[in-house]
Amino acid sequence: MRQIPMREPDTLLEVRDLATHFFTDEGVVRAVDGASFDIPRGKTLCIVGESGSGKSVMARAVMGLTRAPGRVVGGSVLWCPDQDGQATDLATLHGNSRAYRAIRGPEIGMIFQEPMAALSPVHTIGTQLAESVRSRHAVSKRETRERGIEALARVGIPEPAARYDQYGFELSGGMRQRAMIAMALAAEPKLLIADEPTTALDVTTQAGILDLILDLQSETGMTVMFITHDLGVVAEIADSVAVMYLGRVVEHADVDTAFHAPAHPYTEALLRALPSIHAKTGERLAAIPGMVPHPFARPAGCAFHPRCHRFRPGLCETREPENVPVAPGHGARCLLLKPARKAAAE
Repeated sequence: MRQIPMREPDTLLEVRDLATHFFTDEGVVRAVDGASFDIPRGKTLCIVGESGSGKSVMARAVMGLTRAPGRVVGGSVLWCPDQDGQATDLATLHGNSRAYRAIRGPEIGMIFQEPMAALSPVHTIGTQLAESVRSRHAVSKRETRERGIEALARVGIPEPAARYDQYGFELSGGMRQRAMIAMALAAEPKLLIADEPTTALDVTTQAGILDLILDLQSETGMTVMFITHDLGVVAEIADSVAVMYLGRVVEHADVDTAFHAPAHPYTEALLRALPSIHAKTGERLAAIPGMVPHPFARPAGCAFHPRCHRFRPGLCETREPENVPVAPGHGARCLLLKPARKAAAE
């Protein structure tokens, strides 16, 4: 397992030009097509974008869970759990290797989007929780059970001792989601990847889960990668934001900049589609025209140009945009942007 020096020692995870393709009978689906971002230690990165943008596929690639016909075909995923500046490129490891299994779970935990598919139907919730606890702590069966019940109680499951001995199909959708969250948190990972963890929960429980994640982050210094459609959640918990569209990060910035000074037309369109308390009675929400393109019908040039309100004929459909550094820590893929130095000189 080769160690690689990190460019920024304070960075826990550095993803560069990650590409995950699915090789099907109909053709190649470029689900993730050159995604790049960093996550500093102890911070929260929110990844947003419409369905089909590649968010979940990217998260599974980081976890080493890409399955056939999918394959990571390029890029790097540098994991640096210690502050010595030496990192492991997870993209070079086989997903079932001993080295990856030692990282997945104990060091990088994940809350999956669909709990019914993620939970084993033939094992109790307690058996699966015990596996998470023992991946981090060498404890007795009794203490394992106590820690598991405590984890269920922390995520708001009533009668946690009884639920510990039940199967996933005996729980409601919301309880299954909370059980999945408990399993991910029980191992006390350094990085928690949360793939829309509050989708199946009511608003009150959702707020409680978000508070729980923030409390654990404050107590343990845990780093969080949070995938969501809800920009309200982003505003509440994020330190930085990465906006994905058709497999690429089209804009990355700190949360204040992303909300108040977005540079990419797609980010602007997402923000315009938010409901507002200042809207007039009967005023309709501003929808983004069209849909995310079919994987086999990717537009030439800028992938967003068929839906873009700033589309410029002869430019946007002919050239593929590179990442433009708009300001320190803020970049976007748009052909209409000027780099910060050039804009200052003009």
